[in-house]
Amino acid sequence: MENRIDIKNLFKSMQNQMLASLSTQEFIKHPGTKGDATENNWLSWMRRFLPKRYAVDKAFVIDSDGNLSDQIDIVIYDKQYSPIVFEQDGALYVTAESVYAVFEVKQELNKENIGYAGNKIASVRKLRRTSVPIMYSTGQKPAKPLHNIIGGLLTTRIKGKNITDKFLSNCLKGINIDNRVDLICCLKKSSYHIEYLQDKINIRKNEEDEVLIYIFLTLLLLLQKIGTVPAIDLMQYAKAIDSI
Repeated sequence: MENRIDIKNLFKSMQNQMLASLSTQEFIKHPGTKGDATENNWLSWMRRFLPKRYAVDKAFVIDSDGNLSDQIDIVIYDKQYSPIVFEQDGALYVTAESVYAVFEVKQELNKENIGYAGNKIASVRKLRRTSVPIMYSTGQKPAKPLHNIIGGLLTTRIKGKNITDKFLSNCLKGINIDNRVDLICCLKKSSYHIEYLQDKINIRKNEEDEVLIYIFLTLLLLLQKIGTVPAIDLMQYAKAIDSI
């Protein structure tokens, strides 16, 4: 008899673990405390379920010219090819080259929060990134082209009317390329992957009862397409040091 396992059930079991790890904020009533708890829960969720190659933190993003992003709720970044991470007065600063994805965390999914997340994402995408050739045992590989930094919004609920594809399209239509939101999750409604085509916006979403596993797998697929971040030009940052 051939041994088989239901992979869909494995994914559903994984989603149940994910949902359990995000559920504690529901018992908190104070808005500020609840917001902090929600951010921390999403951070813990990312750290637990994403492959260990990815670092996940709340952070500012900087470039070699000294430009600074807004503080970002969740930054997914690399430490191998862009190893510089600064910590000062409890705040974390990571280099623009190291960033794979950024997410903003809000309680509600609405037009205002989509726009707010877009502005936060843009503050990272506008930074200057470097890329230099990489040396391997077989020789030098050319500098890696810069990838699109994934931008997302993670929410818990909606208020009032249902969120429709048309509503999302209207919120995202015509926005600056740096402000584009690629992934949206509303735990109590649905998750969305937004593709910006030349003449339209294509919105994909999960089937019933697959909200969290859909956003997780879609994020993994987008990360997989990026591969690794470009190798940072360390000399561009080292120029700030008088001795070098």
